[in-house]
Amino acid sequence: MNIKTKRKNRIRRHKRVRAVIKGTAKRPRLSVFRSTNHIYAKLIDDAKSITLLSASDLQDKALDKNKSGIAFKVGGILAEKALKKGIEAVVFDRGGYKYHGRVKALAEGARQGGLKF
Repeated sequence: MNIKTKRKNRIRRHKRVRAVIKGTAKRPRLSVFRSTNHIYAKLIDDAKSITLLSASDLQDKALDKNKSGIAFKVGGILAEKALKKGIEAVVFDRGGYKYHGRVKALAEGARQGGLKF
């Protein structure tokens, strides 16, 4: 399976998920994007089409050497920011990625940080 096929499959999965998942101001959508080297997470209010918060591994250089460990800490950072803004519950959007590895670690970090999915 080549990279173009993988990307097309991920985009197809993401469209299918996004047809159902919608974020609101009270319960925003936690969107995950992972590249080869970095991981990004955003809280999005789809009703107003705005990003409420974001976090990535680029914000703190002294996180970890392990990519899953970094993702876990990014989830914790996002949860901490969300709780400061009064957001306690979110809808998880895995972005078409499998719930495995870094995506799972980010979700667990956010849950341990206090967010409810």
